[in-house]
Amino acid sequence: MPISANDTKRKSWLTVHENSDFPIQNIPFGVFLTKENVVTVGTRIGDYAIDLGALQQMNYFSGIELTDDMFMQDTLNDFISDGKKTWRLVRNRIADIFDENNPKLKDNDKHKDIVIFNITDVEMQLPVLIGDYTDFYSSKEHATNMGKMYRDETNALLPNWSHIPVGYHGRSSTIIPSGIPVHRPLGQSLPSGETTPAIGPSRSVDFELETAFITTDANIMGEMIPISEAEDYIFGMVMMNDWTSRDILKWEYMPLGPFLSKNFATSISPWIVTMDALEPFKVPGPKQFPSPLPYLQQKGKHSFDIHLDVAIQPENGKANVVSQTNFKHLYWTMNQQLVHHASSGCRINSGDMMGSGAISGPTKENYASMLELTWGGKNPIKLSDGTERKFINDYDTVIMTGHCKNSQVRIGFGEISSKLLPPFVRK
Repeated sequence: MPISANDTKRKSWLTVHENSDFPIQNIPFGVFLTKENVVTVGTRIGDYAIDLGALQQMNYFSGIELTDDMFMQDTLNDFISDGKKTWRLVRNRIADIFDENNPKLKDNDKHKDIVIFNITDVEMQLPVLIGDYTDFYSSKEHATNMGKMYRDETNALLPNWSHIPVGYHGRSSTIIPSGIPVHRPLGQSLPSGETTPAIGPSRSVDFELETAFITTDANIMGEMIPISEAEDYIFGMVMMNDWTSRDILKWEYMPLGPFLSKNFATSISPWIVTMDALEPFKVPGPKQFPSPLPYLQQKGKHSFDIHLDVAIQPENGKANVVSQTNFKHLYWTMNQQLVHHASSGCRINSGDMMGSGAISGPTKENYASMLELTWGGKNPIKLSDGTERKFINDYDTVIMTGHCKNSQVRIGFGEISSKLLPPFVRK
């Protein structure tokens, strides 16, 4: 089925600014709360949020097989469960509805008043009910930097890293959308020079610049997923800030990896950008050596040219860009991550979320965490207000953005903007 929504010649009758992340060729999916306290599944074009539940009720999706309440829910899980054919049909239809040459909704003021909201008048929600969350460790540069700091240069990469997409099972209960502040966590750590641990507020809260992908139902328990079919089970992507406490992590990570150092908060962008929208930006990933085992082998373009940025904004100050990198640096692809995840027979369900791991690149400017940018706090970053940062200070806001761009179109994710607050104190 053609992806007609990607037609770069198409224009919308809604106003879209030149550098918007959300032209009519994007059509992401999300969930939002209106001023009338109605929760609905929606999409976004320019600075407008569009109520897909209302469109469905008014028969704008006639001819597409959808359950009666498909878009009148508080999550996208059922829609995602319907599979790739339905995703593409709906996205193509939305592009047709908002095409400048289609008068059906354009000339119906009554319907427009019900369907279209200014983006500032809605409150974005978590787009899916996330049953399971897995975080991978798929940037060779990030894994090497971490190994150098935590072990030594000769053993920076562990022997298994070049053979499997390493990951760990995270905690879905503290995944939050952009805009919700995060409290500095309390935890156990081993102060420098001490032999006995102490508990208290983390002294080194960090960001990790990541993306994440959302899956549909992919297999039954015990069933592997062929690498040739993996793309069919990935609905779309979001930006992700995998908040991390470095001092808690250093004390707890041996022998089973991250635990409390990662589970206090994970922030994601609220709009899921579909793989169909990202299709024009496919590129080859890094050359893999040694060659992966057959179940992980793939040829062609399976990575994406996505520009990623991180900025730190002090309270009452200006945002300072501290990192610029690209998704295409990731060593292990999303397809390989998904296939490896299911290779044990693990079930993959609609709404599962899988993080990429910090996406660092080959130069310091590409490093995807403060730990790397300041090399463990030894080389603080100076901000435009004259203050320095080794890690994130209370009341700093971390802002992450991502977009793809070619000569014809720009497709973006919006942003994750999350403020770090002092430790939570029960009143």
